Amino acid sequence: MRKLVYYIGVTLDGRIAGPDGQADFFPVGDEAQAASYADGVNALYPETVPAGLRTAAGLDGVPRRRFDTVLMGGATYRLAADAGLTSPYPHLRQYVVSATLAGGGAADPAVTVVPGDPVGLVRRLKREGADGALDLWLCGGGRLAGALLPEIDELVVKSYPVIAGAGLPVVDGAFDPTAFEAAERTAFPNGVTLTRLLRR
Repeated sequence: MRKLVYYIGVTLDGRIAGPDGQADFFPVGDEAQAASYADGVNALYPETVPAGLRTAAGLDGVPRRRFDTVLMGGATYRLAADAGLTSPYPHLRQYVVSATLAGGGAADPAVTVVPGDPVGLVRRLKREGADGALDLWLCGGGRLAGALLPEIDELVVKSYPVIAGAGLPVVDGAFDPTAFEAAERTAFPNGVTLTRLLRR
């Protein structure tokens, strides 16, 4: 069965963005460090690079390695849409879980808006793939991650060496201690640590 993988960048205090969704404060280092970091994570997860950056990253035509489907909350989708990316991941099947967007739909026919029941959606998507099928990527946000915590099989956490002080939490839900175990960890020259964790 396919896995649901929450692949996300976080600050040292567990924020995935600032209070208004900003992410421009995440440090990436100097030009050489930033390039080394981008090359490293893009080689591992090329599907996670959005449409507007794929050509510059040399990822046009690169086959999918890990994911064929992306799920995101309404706020995460709106950030992309406001930047002109109404279909931010056209190389993947795209689902937006949002009651507020459900009435008018998404601005792009390649994006499927689901008004509720994210757990039911994920369970259906997990079952439709045969053994060896690519996994599902949860790219944000924190409220959707909180709702889907029972279904998250794996975390891939990019930990940035910065404290936000306030902002959107990596998981925003009820108190539900859930154990994960580190499977591998990679440190990059810019101070970012990429950790893959499996649900216990």
